[in-house]
Amino acid sequence: MGLDRGRRSIGARRNPDSADAILDAAEAVLVEAGYSGFSIEAVARRARAGKPTIYRWWPSKAALLFDVYQRLKRVAYPDTGNLEDDLVGFLKSLFSHWRETSSGSIFRSLIAEAQSDATVAAVLAEYAKGRHAHSGQMIERAKARGEVATDVDSTLVADLVASFAWTHLLTNRLDEDETTLRKAVGYLLKGIAPPGNSPPAIRQRSRRRRIVG
Repeated sequence: MGLDRGRRSIGARRNPDSADAILDAAEAVLVEAGYSGFSIEAVARRARAGKPTIYRWWPSKAALLFDVYQRLKRVAYPDTGNLEDDLVGFLKSLFSHWRETSSGSIFRSLIAEAQSDATVAAVLAEYAKGRHAHSGQMIERAKARGEVATDVDSTLVADLVASFAWTHLLTNRLDEDETTLRKAVGYLLKGIAPPGNSPPAIRQRSRRRRIVG
């Protein structure tokens, strides 16, 4: 009954009930058949929806899969008052999510397919732009606190953080410990710190070296 009610289209705008039914079906097909067995036809059959309806709201298989991915995504964007802790917390949350749910394999497959499919590449680029702008807010907050040089491009820094994360996803190294993540973040923060300033962890290590010397 709910699916029949949801299938009533409201034109180019998504009917929320129908969209939820299609996303539920897409997630179920993905779990059962995997990325290689995922198809719009299979989703349409499971959701009892017409393919034209699905393609009107999701112009490609990749677009639908990105919505499934975002629906599953549960990642923290901490606001601790310290950029190092924010970025380490974000990476720990992201790696854990990719490692412990199906989202990691979905995203890995989409990145791989984007290398040979221009449509997937375009959807990936649009998704990345939105995500990097979102995580860039952590950089902007740090800039306001004086932790980051005022001329630093926050979106570009977020892109660097994402590049580190994507490399680990694609090489299946999602079990890095916090020490390694903190070291990587420390290297990044050293490059974007204001002149004459450096991240607290780097200053602490420098003090320890002076004491030992």
